[in-house]
Amino acid sequence: MTRPIIRPARPDELDVIARAWMDSWTSTGLSRASESLLSDLRARLPLEITGGWSLFVADDRGTIAAMLALHLPTLLLDQLMVAPSHQGRSLGRELLAFTRRQMPDEIWLKCVRENEKAWRWYEREGFVFEKEAPNPVTGFMMKHYRWKRTDRTSEANP
Repeated sequence: MTRPIIRPARPDELDVIARAWMDSWTSTGLSRASESLLSDLRARLPLEITGGWSLFVADDRGTIAAMLALHLPTLLLDQLMVAPSHQGRSLGRELLAFTRRQMPDEIWLKCVRENEKAWRWYEREGFVFEKEAPNPVTGFMMKHYRWKRTDRTSEANP
């Protein structure tokens, strides 16, 4: 079985990416799929790209299996969304490994507190909880996490 290819998103894919984003987000049970939500996500994508997002997709032979949004100047992993049809296949782990290659020393992220499955996964992947703060736009309480590369050699030999 071939693995999806992680590559930069193309401008002509934004509608399909917004759909994958919505499907992934609503799979958490924290929101319901709707045309309004899809429209909001479609409108948000170009604004976020203009604001500094580096947007990537996991392309599974022409199907968008996941989206990954990084804001490299602030070391922020802003969105990691895997379409429900591709969840449970370690694609999230591959996207996180890709993220660590883009930001090898430090990564920040925010995760909705009620999305326990996601933040527990990030904790298993080495992210450390920093604080909680409300998202001023959505009202969701956000858990802020940081991952920092450690140099095991220098730790072992102080």
